[in-house]
Amino acid sequence: MGYLAKHEQIKLINMNNITNILYWISTGLLVPVIALLLFGFVRALTLLGSFFGMYIHRIKHEKKQQKLVEELEQSRIENAKIKGNKLFNTHLQRIINAKGENIIIEKVLADFEIASEKELSSSKSLAKLGPMIGLMGTLIPMGPALVGLAQGDIASMAQNMQVAFSTTVVGLFAGAIGYVTQLVKQRWFVADINNLEYIANLLKIKNNA
Repeated sequence: MGYLAKHEQIKLINMNNITNILYWISTGLLVPVIALLLFGFVRALTLLGSFFGMYIHRIKHEKKQQKLVEELEQSRIENAKIKGNKLFNTHLQRIINAKGENIIIEKVLADFEIASEKELSSSKSLAKLGPMIGLMGTLIPMGPALVGLAQGDIASMAQNMQVAFSTTVVGLFAGAIGYVTQLVKQRWFVADINNLEYIANLLKIKNNA
């Protein structure tokens, strides 16, 4: 019986050591998590500012661009000038210079999709990582808060709970900005590639005529 009691005591000590190590690791991650959240918040504000500029530009030119694309005639397709974003115009010019060559046009369209995904990467990262880091920032202070509650230290518990709720809000804010900008940009890029494919098909018809 003495051997079993000693064995159980050793197991309990080892378990306490493991839980203490995990606790130290988790609490040590609080500062990096808060730093990441602050970086994500600043990145979200920057992304929101650039998105607003893109939105104003699209509203100003989108109707004219769409109307011009739909009314393009094969006889003047090569002289067409489409007003829009720089990414669209760059690939449009490459399609016009391709003279209806299928291989080149397919490569240009694929390059546009890759460039679009690159443009969306910041929004996607914020949409996914913002809530995840915010959740980490919520859970990490909960341990010290529970310790403070057990010890009757209400001030320490309140401070840790304040950190937990604040990180949640910041993480959700960054994630929401990333999600909304991702949805709208995806719609813009789908419209742009549809217009590029339309012009490419007109060029193919012209060169096969």
